[in-house]
Amino acid sequence: MAGRGRSGDRIEPSFSGRPARDDDEFSLDADDRVVGSRSSRRGGSKPPPERPAPRRRREPRERESGGLFGFMRRVIYWCVVLFIWAGIGVAGLVLYYGSRMPSASTWAIPERPPNVKITAVDGSVIANRGATGGEALSLENMSPYIPEAVIAIEDRRFYSHFGVDPLGLGRAVVTNFTAGHMVQGGSTLTQQLAKNLFLSPERTLERKVQEVLLALWLEQKYTKDQILAMYLNRVFFGSNAYGVEAASRRYFNKSARDVNLGEAAVLAGLLKAPSRLSPARDADAANARAQLVLAAMREQGFITDSEVKTAMSQTPASAKSYWSGAGHYVADMVMDELPGLIGDVKEDVIVDTTIDKSLEKKAEHSLVDVLDKEGGKLDASQAALVSIDGTGAIRALVGGRDYAASQFNRAVKAKRQPGSSFKPFVYAAALEKGLTPFSVFNDAPIRIGDWTPENYEKKYNGEVTLATALAKSLNTVAAQLVMYDGPDQVIKLAHRLGIESELQPNASIALGTSEVSLMELTASYAAFMNGGYKATPHVIRRVTTAEGKVLYENTYDSPPRVLSEQIAAQMDTMMMGVIENGTGKSAKIPGWQAAGKTGTTQNSRDALFVGFTSNLTTGVWFGNDDGKPMKKVTGGGLPAKAWKEFMVAAHKGLSPAPLFGNGQLIGDPNNGQPMAQAAPDGGQPVTAEAPPSTIGGIISGVFGGNDNANRYPQAPVRQPSATSGNGPVPPADIAEGGGSGDGNRVPPGDIGSPQTTSSVQPRRTTLLDLIMGQ
Repeated sequence: MAGRGRSGDRIEPSFSGRPARDDDEFSLDADDRVVGSRSSRRGGSKPPPERPAPRRRREPRERESGGLFGFMRRVIYWCVVLFIWAGIGVAGLVLYYGSRMPSASTWAIPERPPNVKITAVDGSVIANRGATGGEALSLENMSPYIPEAVIAIEDRRFYSHFGVDPLGLGRAVVTNFTAGHMVQGGSTLTQQLAKNLFLSPERTLERKVQEVLLALWLEQKYTKDQILAMYLNRVFFGSNAYGVEAASRRYFNKSARDVNLGEAAVLAGLLKAPSRLSPARDADAANARAQLVLAAMREQGFITDSEVKTAMSQTPASAKSYWSGAGHYVADMVMDELPGLIGDVKEDVIVDTTIDKSLEKKAEHSLVDVLDKEGGKLDASQAALVSIDGTGAIRALVGGRDYAASQFNRAVKAKRQPGSSFKPFVYAAALEKGLTPFSVFNDAPIRIGDWTPENYEKKYNGEVTLATALAKSLNTVAAQLVMYDGPDQVIKLAHRLGIESELQPNASIALGTSEVSLMELTASYAAFMNGGYKATPHVIRRVTTAEGKVLYENTYDSPPRVLSEQIAAQMDTMMMGVIENGTGKSAKIPGWQAAGKTGTTQNSRDALFVGFTSNLTTGVWFGNDDGKPMKKVTGGGLPAKAWKEFMVAAHKGLSPAPLFGNGQLIGDPNNGQPMAQAAPDGGQPVTAEAPPSTIGGIISGVFGGNDNANRYPQAPVRQPSATSGNGPVPPADIAEGGGSGDGNRVPPGDIGSPQTTSSVQPRRTTLLDLIMGQ
């Protein structure tokens, strides 16, 4: 039975779908288990249900995550991540660098450096001085083209951004990346102002972060117009000009109030590179940049096409390389004197001067005109002029031919020998000793110690009056007068009248061998013009703050008497002879009485003419900075011509008025005949017509009388002008033909004695002279 039911082969059990186990163990699945009653198992059971195929594990979704879409998703994802981290980094930097700044509650706009506004007598501006070089203007007071031009080229969204312009910054990044180098900046005007006000110019990340923080603070604290005004009044425009007012006067010689469209475009163009684009340095580059500014203004709608065409012709071709105009000599002089009057300048001030701007221009023109016409052929390269009224107020001052070329003030700081222009002090001292214009001296060869003074023409006239000797500038007579008076007396009188420089007490002082400045020499002559009162030279009348508070006001309206009326009148008449018949004929002014004196130093190194009318006393100097001799230029040549040109222009339209004393000599032995003049040949005095003298004119409030002499206080002592260390000063030499025949220098000090002139003592000519003790 067993054999019937079995095959010969053994069938091993197998479990499909499952791997065999190494340990021959097995287990049953739930499908392999018998479920149900025993009967069902016995009676024809159903076949087991078909087993479902096992689920296949899902593979990664290569198709869904691949391709362009997947790449973009990755890029966006990582950009977001980087942006978040960048934001965290920026926030960290802002917090770090912000913590290094002072507390925002302590932030304040630094004070703008004070400006000194210097004005003429009519209120017009001569110059601005100070760290900025110009006063601050509100937007309403400056030309409207200026803010429009700056906004168009520098920050076109100025009125819409919040202090930082993301669009402008992005545009700058793209532009610079495309160009491959820095072409455009992304800073707003507010950021630039923040940098200028608070930060250093160094380019660091810390400074940039602080700049942004400060810009946000400025935008929150101030209006857009206030920010723009602060920017325009402080930004650097090149050539030491800060702010639009300084730049306008620097480049266009006008106020920012009057700038036209073309000039405004030039100013706005300077902001990119103030030094490189300066019209004083490269006019073509400045104008090319201005065209870009005009195009930007048109694009922004500020101007029209027709206005652009007009502006093309308005852009200046060039500007001088430095401040120009004689007024800047005055401005420098004011700045030298101002600290001594009000101390350190700590706020904006206005300095009212005594300068007449029209006279200033006429003075500059007269010097340049004569130099241009004759200076070259006569080897004269420089000139200076000072014009003073009877009170000592300086009405015009020119310190040199061209301020742009040389800022050294030859009228104030240079000390040179005055030559024979010093002789009026010698003659005035002689008159105080008792001589008269008609006292007679012998013009002949003379020896004083080892010194033998000679006349310029090396000719002698024999017996001459003092009036003739002064008119012809005779050196021998002047030398005798010094020995008659004594050098000390001459020096005392010169100092009394206004000479402040040290003078050497020797006989050669008669020929002007001691050096003085043109200004002090001219001011001393004013004492002859005004009837004998000291005319302390001054240029500052008043100093006030911008609000009108008076800080200083001069008190030169009550000068002391330094010369008697009689001697002043006599000196005026004697010096009239210099112009009428003597060495100063080139200085004659038609219709006006004028008096003066020429001066020429040895070898024509210096030539001067100082003279006056009833209105002005003016001194003129010609020469060379290095002391090089000119070609036979005398005081009666170029200086007298320039003096006349200026004085004619200055007196145009004025009614002629006589000099003090009306041209008559008090104590005249000719019984009061009008205007006694010394004849050229040394003969009897000749006469000329002159207005009559009146007592009212003498005792009027203009000049006062002798009885008022004691009530005048001493004039304020003016600080002497020290010779500039870098100023051109020639060597000291013998003056106007003086000196020995071989040209030796004048020996100093004790040279001879008064007895050496005994043969030429003055002759008392009239009984009236003896009665008056003259």
